[in-house]
Amino acid sequence: MKFVVQAVLGLSLAFVEPGLAAAAAPASQAGVPGAAHVQAVQDLLGVIHVEYALRGVAARSRFPSEDQRKAVFARLQKMPPAEVHQRLAPALARVISADTAIEMTRFYKSPYGKQVIHRKYNSSAGVVWPGTKEAVPPEEKKERKRAAYVLASKELADAEPMIQHEAFKLVQTISREKR
Repeated sequence: MKFVVQAVLGLSLAFVEPGLAAAAAPASQAGVPGAAHVQAVQDLLGVIHVEYALRGVAARSRFPSEDQRKAVFARLQKMPPAEVHQRLAPALARVISADTAIEMTRFYKSPYGKQVIHRKYNSSAGVVWPGTKEAVPPEEKKERKRAAYVLASKELADAEPMIQHEAFKLVQTISREKR
């Protein structure tokens, strides 16, 4: 049965109308992020302090020697956050849309968004009682139900593995750089 389904799908793809194939070509060209899109992603990376995530990736990475680990951390310490954002933004603009970057930048600039980022990178030794929920101000509850926020939040959450992957690639590049 599986073979029959695969054969039918294969044959249907073989006889695709040429007009449909030509219509798909401009969509791939439209996937190239523009300067404004890359800048929006760069702004988002700045607001979420992706440089902290980069240090976390470096801490979890294995290095051939302790000297190389120390050298990478020294380079990361000296590297301005803006440079990290500039180096990561072009690759991440392929997985984070401009609308998502703008919406999530707006959210993370809000007082509640700043608290979320602070809690993400600063652990606290607190007791969480079963059944307790995070206290979210009523205006934030309303804001978080907006369709634009819901879609942007989901897209950013889906992009998190790619953010970690690109951060890992950047750590590897930094470890190979001669300074």
